[in-house]
Amino acid sequence: MQIAQVSIHERIIIRVPRMSRAPVRTYAPPTEWKEHKGPKCIAVDEIAGAMLNKDGAVDLVMDDTTRLRARLDGDCKPLDYYSGFYLRPGSDGMICKDRDAIRMRSGARCQIEGFKSLRAKKK
Repeated sequence: MQIAQVSIHERIIIRVPRMSRAPVRTYAPPTEWKEHKGPKCIAVDEIAGAMLNKDGAVDLVMDDTTRLRARLDGDCKPLDYYSGFYLRPGSDGMICKDRDAIRMRSGARCQIEGFKSLRAKKK
């Protein structure tokens, strides 16, 4: 009878960058937005970023720093639960109201009912 022993050694290195002390910043209240009439369609390649809105909508930041709000149909609950979503543009490279939808990771989809242009409320 022959007995052998195998030892496996692993080394994991986690590098944490050293953070310098950040200057103290004053708190700025979040910007409130006022909705205005928006376009019927937007080009996907002009979207720079997106944020989920508490009102069951998605706020889109465009390349030129303008903001649009995509209003979704009815009660789009999966949007609250799943933090990510997908947009699939039409063959024209555009996302249009009443034609396209936002798809969640769960497979659910929410129809885009319209776009609103957002402007900061005057204080």
